[in-house]
Amino acid sequence: MSDSTSTPSPISGSASDSDGTANDDLTADLDLGFDGAEDILRNWRRGMRPDPDLTVSEWADQHRKLSSRASAEPGQYRTARTPYLREIMDALSPRHPAQRISFMKAAQVGATEAGNNWIGFVIHHAPGPMLAVLPTVEMAKRTSRGRLDPLISESPALRERVQPARSRDAGNSMLSKEFPGGILVLTGANSATGLRSMPARYIFLDEVDAYPASADEEGDPVTLAEARTTTFSHRRKVFMVSTPTIRGLSRIEREFEASDQRRYFVPCPHCAAMQWLQFERLRWDKGRPDTAAYHCESCEKPIAEHHKTQMLERGEWRATAVSADPHSIGFHISALYSPLGWKSWQHIARDWLAAQGSEEMLRAARNTLLGETWVESGDAPEWQRLAERREAYAGAQIPMGGLFLTAGVDVQKDRIEVDVWAWGRDRTSWLVDHIVIAGGPDDPACWDKLTALLGRTWACANGAVMVIGKLAIDTGYEAPAVYAWARKQGFEQAAPIKGLEGFNRATPVSGPTFVDATIGGKRLRRGARLWSVATATFKTETYRFLRLERPSDEERALGVCDAPGTVHLPDWIDTEWLKQLVAEQLVTVRNKRGYSHPEWQKMRERNEALDCRVYARAAAWIMGADRWDEATWRRLEEQAGVETRPAPQQATTTEPAKPAPPKAGTPTTPRRKRRAYTPNFMRD
Repeated sequence: MSDSTSTPSPISGSASDSDGTANDDLTADLDLGFDGAEDILRNWRRGMRPDPDLTVSEWADQHRKLSSRASAEPGQYRTARTPYLREIMDALSPRHPAQRISFMKAAQVGATEAGNNWIGFVIHHAPGPMLAVLPTVEMAKRTSRGRLDPLISESPALRERVQPARSRDAGNSMLSKEFPGGILVLTGANSATGLRSMPARYIFLDEVDAYPASADEEGDPVTLAEARTTTFSHRRKVFMVSTPTIRGLSRIEREFEASDQRRYFVPCPHCAAMQWLQFERLRWDKGRPDTAAYHCESCEKPIAEHHKTQMLERGEWRATAVSADPHSIGFHISALYSPLGWKSWQHIARDWLAAQGSEEMLRAARNTLLGETWVESGDAPEWQRLAERREAYAGAQIPMGGLFLTAGVDVQKDRIEVDVWAWGRDRTSWLVDHIVIAGGPDDPACWDKLTALLGRTWACANGAVMVIGKLAIDTGYEAPAVYAWARKQGFEQAAPIKGLEGFNRATPVSGPTFVDATIGGKRLRRGARLWSVATATFKTETYRFLRLERPSDEERALGVCDAPGTVHLPDWIDTEWLKQLVAEQLVTVRNKRGYSHPEWQKMRERNEALDCRVYARAAAWIMGADRWDEATWRRLEEQAGVETRPAPQQATTTEPAKPAPPKAGTPTTPRRKRRAYTPNFMRD
C-alpha cells in the first residue's frame, strides 16, 4: 500500500492522505507534540505497507552498506562476492522451513557479515525479539561498537529505524538496540543473567566453540539461550556459527554432524565434475607454496586459482548426510573457498608449511584454514583400522605368548559386562573372551553367573588351561552390591576398584584402602578393600598400544616380531565392541581460571569395552605384573609351555667390579636374601 492511498485512521477515524491532513487531528486527540505524532503516523503507515518479499541475501544486496570501519571492501554489499553464503543467508529468511542452522567454517570466509545481514534484515523486514550471543560480555560490547554501529549508521534503511544513542531513553545502548516491533539484545555466553533476559524469536550464536562450559555455573550457554525460544517454537530461527576447535569438545562440530552436513560442490573448469574442495588435493612443489594448485578428483588436472571465481558462481550446496531433524541443516566450508583477494591457495600452502613442527600452530591451521577440529595426540585409532587387524587365534582361546588372565567387569543397570584378557611380556595382550550377563545387580542369578566365571578355565595353545588370576570390578554403579559380592568371593581373586580422573597421580593404582560397606542392610566398618585407579593413565597406554604398527608379511618372514605392548583382537569380536573400545579421546580443556589440562571425553554413549580393558589392565597391575622380575616371567613361560627368552650374556673380557670395602668403623650388617616373588595363581 502506497502512502497516497486513503485509509481510515485507526486512531482518529479521519482519512490519512498524502498531504498529512490527519496530523492536526492526531495531535489534538492525543495531545502529542508534532514530532511524536509524525513518528506514530510514520510507523502506522509502515505497518500498513506490505513488506517486500525479499530473502536475506536479496535484502543485503539492496540495503546493506559496508563501512570502511568494519570492512576491507567498503561500499554496497554484494552476495556475488561470496556466492556460497547465499543459501546460508536465505535459510535465515522467515519463509525457509529450517529452524536451526549451523555453520562450521574456516576464518576469512565472510560468516560474520552473513550474520550481520540477518540482523539488518530482522530490523528492517521481520521485526521481533532477537538475542545475539558472543563468547563474553566484553566481546559483545566490542562487536556492538565495531560492527553493529557501522551496520546501522551506514545503511539508511536501518538508520531510520534505530534511534541514535543520544540519551538513556533513546532505546539504543551498547548492548540493546530497539526498533519498531522488536529489540536486539547482545550478551556474553559467560553471563547467565543476559542469557535468560527475555524471550527471543531469533538467536544468533557467534563463535560457539569459544563459549565457556557453563554460564555462571548455571549450565550450558547454548542450552540456556535456546530456552528463550520456547514461545516461538514454530517460528524461531537459531543461527550457530563458529570456527571449530578440538574434536570431542567442539560444539559446532556436534551441531554439524547432527545436521544434513551440506558441502559446497563446485565444477572443475576442465571436466565439469562437481566436487567439494578438500585440502588433500591442494598440491605444490616441495618448498614452493607459490606453485600451489588444486587437483581435480575426477580428471586429476591442476586447477589454477584464477578459475575460482567462476567455480564459486556455479557452485551449489549438497547434503551429504540425513538429519534426524528435518528442520536442522548444517553447512561446512574451508578457506579453500575464500574469494580472490582474501585468502589465496598460495597463502594457505605457506601457512600450512609454517605450522609444521609446532602442535599449537598445526592446531590453529587446521581450525582456521580447514575449518576442521583438531585431533589431540591421545586420540584413538579408527575402529575400521582395528577391524582390519583382527586375527584368528588358530583354534586356541589363549594364543602362544599369553601367560596369565585378568578380567575387567563393568556393572550396568540391566547387565554385567566382562572382558577377559591374556597378558604376556612387555604388556602385550590378547582379548580372550567377551561375556554379557543379563539381569543387572538386582538379580542374584546375575551374581551367581559372575561367580562361576572365577572357576571357569580357558584353553591355552599348548593344551593347558588357565583361570582368571585377578578380576577387577567397578564400584561406580551399585557399590554396596559389588562390595557384598567381592566379600563373599574373598579379595584374593576379586578386586573392587574406583576410577579416578586425572594424570597427576604418583602411581596408576593405589590401595587397597578399607572403606565402610553396607551388606544386607548392615553397615560394616572397614568392610571392603577398595583399589583406586587413575583410569586416564591406562587409557593413554591402551591407545598408544593400539596405534602401534604391525609388521608386514614380508617382515614377519624375516623374523620381525610384534612391538612390545601390541594389542591382539580376535576375529570373532564385532564392530560395536570395537567402537566402544575407541569411544573416548584425550582433549585439552580449560578450567574456570583459564588453566588448561588434558581430560578424556566420551565420543559416543557406550564405552564399556574401553572401561573393561582399563579394569583388566588395573587387575594386572594389582597382581604385580609391572614389577615382576625375570625369574617370575620365566616360571610363567615354563608353565605355559612357551620358549623362554635367552638370559643376557655376561661379558667375559672384564671381571665384574668388586664392591668397595666399608670404611673403618662402619658396621657391616648382612643383607637379607630376597626370595623371588611367585604369583598366587601359580602356586600349587
